[in-house]
Amino acid sequence: MGKAIAIVTAGLLVFGGAALAAEKTAKPEDPAHVRKSIEDHLAMAEAHLHAAQCLKAGKAEKVCHAQLEKDCKGLAVGKYCGMKHSH
Repeated sequence: MGKAIAIVTAGLLVFGGAALAAEKTAKPEDPAHVRKSIEDHLAMAEAHLHAAQCLKAGKAEKVCHAQLEKDCKGLAVGKYCGMKHSH
């Protein structure tokens, strides 16, 4: 068991070191891009919440999905409101 813990610990150290190296080389985030991404995720979450409430209210799936598609127009891709990322 001690050997397994040592291997896992060594793996975490390697992974942690790689993560730190990636952080140091990563480009700084554009605050406007981050704000827009947050707004998009919240808008999608709201659209999906409304779709869930629609279904929970007993409305037809076709009706709820049609509204979801309208709510996500220009924000997401596909019939079921998948996030489209610009990066």
